[in-house]
Amino acid sequence: MSRTYANNQAETKANPIAGACVVARNITKVFSSPGGVITACKDVNLSAAPGEFVVIVGPSGCGKSTLLRMMAGLDSPTSGTLQVDSPNGKRPTNSMVFHGRTLFPWLSLRSNVAYGMQMHGKSRRARLDRADELLDLVGLGDFRNAWPHQVSEGMRQRTSLARALAIDPQLLLMDEPFGALDEQTRYILQEELLRIWDNTGKTVIFVTHSIEEALLLGDRIVVMTARPGTIADDIVVPFPRPRSLTTIRSHAEFGPLFDRIWSRLRDEVERGGAFR
Repeated sequence: MSRTYANNQAETKANPIAGACVVARNITKVFSSPGGVITACKDVNLSAAPGEFVVIVGPSGCGKSTLLRMMAGLDSPTSGTLQVDSPNGKRPTNSMVFHGRTLFPWLSLRSNVAYGMQMHGKSRRARLDRADELLDLVGLGDFRNAWPHQVSEGMRQRTSLARALAIDPQLLLMDEPFGALDEQTRYILQEELLRIWDNTGKTVIFVTHSIEEALLLGDRIVVMTARPGTIADDIVVPFPRPRSLTTIRSHAEFGPLFDRIWSRLRDEVERGGAFR
């Protein structure tokens, strides 16, 4: 996808472009382990324009999560360069949403959402007011005082999304956030995420194993090879927005695109030896 196309997409949103720009050049990440050296990803070249929604798919263990961690500043490349810049020239903010249970069990949903703002020095009143706004946004206003164990997995993931949005990040990094959810809840949260993204102009980089989810959400789909992961394909998603599963499934290009991605993934999974 060209930068021009991405910017045109972002400019259709209700708010001006607020997202970060990400440029990875020849990124390689090597880990040392008791069994020897492991190269998680190698010579990765990847970009995301401000306001773009980029989805990454690839075989298990190909370095998808490692890439997100480096973009979040939680890890550093062994070689190559990684630039994350904001439109205003300041250091961009980012938030990461993981899969699984990541809420603090000893805090209410409201306090979980407010936690990041506390770390950024916001006043108690300001952070609680913002937490209430975000819980209303994701449909959990009536559950703000509930504990994580008292609500469903889908509601916990909605809370995780609200917590990630609380610091108003310019880059939203999402690592299989809906993978453990039932199908109906996943559809609802996909729609919720698209609505929020459409209204904020944030840059989103989203990791998933679901080809259908990738086609529903992304402006582009980046397909990675088996470990050491590199970029095998970079696909512009042609479906107009707003999208729904019904509309994309009925689109003439849905089947061919699904087959293209699946064929490449199947080849990489087999090359990686998962079924040998």
